[in-house]
Amino acid sequence: MTIAQSTEKVIANVEKVIVGKHAEVRLALVALLCQGHLLIEDVPGTGKTSLAKALAKSLGCTFRRIQFTPDLLPSDVTGLSIFNQKTQEFEFRPGPIMAQIVLADEINRATPKTQSSLLECMEERQSTIDGVTYPMPDPFLVIATQNPIEYEGTFALPEAQLDRFMLRIQLGYPQPAEEVRILDEHKTHLPIDDLEEVITGGELQQMQLGVREIYVDPQVSEYIVRLVTATRNHPDIYLGASPRGSLALYRAGQAYAALSGRDYVIPDDVKALAVPALAHRTIVKTAATVRDVDSTLIIRELLDSVPVEIRGARTDRPAAARPA
Repeated sequence: MTIAQSTEKVIANVEKVIVGKHAEVRLALVALLCQGHLLIEDVPGTGKTSLAKALAKSLGCTFRRIQFTPDLLPSDVTGLSIFNQKTQEFEFRPGPIMAQIVLADEINRATPKTQSSLLECMEERQSTIDGVTYPMPDPFLVIATQNPIEYEGTFALPEAQLDRFMLRIQLGYPQPAEEVRILDEHKTHLPIDDLEEVITGGELQQMQLGVREIYVDPQVSEYIVRLVTATRNHPDIYLGASPRGSLALYRAGQAYAALSGRDYVIPDDVKALAVPALAHRTIVKTAATVRDVDSTLIIRELLDSVPVEIRGARTDRPAAARPA
């Protein structure tokens, strides 16, 4: 079974719960296939938690939810060592971060110290506690949520942490017809209770390895770099996307091509992913925000202005680059 066929099974399963958000569910799968992390920024009640739970159930992965609050401590996330009086030794009690899919709910409500406890886990897939390093499970995905309209009692995520998220998406409100369908489906029971595992964690790991074999033409790589470089030179941007942003767009392009049933990346894949991969990695100047200019608007503007310049582009992957 191909990567596209396997992921379509997962998407169809998740869409039994998340109605009318096909593009957003696909982006969540892109992050998962790239072993990246996902930030969902939207108002309460739009299905952020349901999306995380539906993914975990579809993949047969362990799932833990962490409710971030101002009094949450780093040890509440990563775990801590407790002295056992019987054995006269310290025993490590793992925290909720030691799960395959972790929902960091309302992550911006926790203090910067607690937020920073996720940095090592997300980037290096390990956690160091009392001088001992513990590996994260495999596969490992952090799905963080935050409310964009509430600022009281919140701590904005620092740029270093935002950069750890491969993609940022917004679910948005459903269309009226879709909302009627949601009401009908929730009449007697919760649809998420009926979800079953459609692929195993081992199959997911094989798919993650397969995604890395997707061919990226050097000219497509150059287009990615031109696009990211343009964010650093734009007059309304104070801080442009980092090289990690280029790599995120590159990896996401491979996964997006695999989801589309191709074994090569095209410029349209890059364009489809530019906003979710780059917008949260840029800081807009204050003078521009006064004019209602945001990073999403600027990235879309750059997509129109930065040339693709694919000279003699192949429509397929060269035979020499195909895996045996």
